Amino acid sequence: MSDVVSERIRKFAESLLTTMGLELFDIQFRREDRGWVLRLLIDKPDGVTLDDCSRVSRETSDFLDVEDVIDHQYILEVSSPGIERPLRSVEECQNHIGKKVRVKLAKAVDSQRVFIGILQQVDGQAVRVDTEEGKTYTLSWSDIVKVRLTL
Repeated sequence: MSDVVSERIRKFAESLLTTMGLELFDIQFRREDRGWVLRLLIDKPDGVTLDDCSRVSRETSDFLDVEDVIDHQYILEVSSPGIERPLRSVEECQNHIGKKVRVKLAKAVDSQRVFIGILQQVDGQAVRVDTEEGKTYTLSWSDIVKVRLTL
């Protein structure tokens, strides 16, 4: 999606979602087996409902139709980032202290690159995880490739 189109959809979505008590987690626009898919991932602290997704889908569809933002066929999907969502920043990690996470590192610590456990603490430079094996690791944010919630 061109930067202009992407920015236009982002501005609309952020404005709309703010009025609904929601936030924009991500926008994806990609070619898949069934054609082009525009995916809006929405979030809110107490979780996204089907009604939230339906309302956002209707409003976004109307906007896209009226403004003719995308000049070819596409499928619009609106959903939450899911239970096993990625945590993309220190701030997002702070919002999920006490939850089970999977942390992948760029380089091994104690011969291990993947740690699964409870997120205990987050600061600007590191996260502390109590693993399922009963060990506690403080992992440098600069070494982390990916963090996501896990079941």
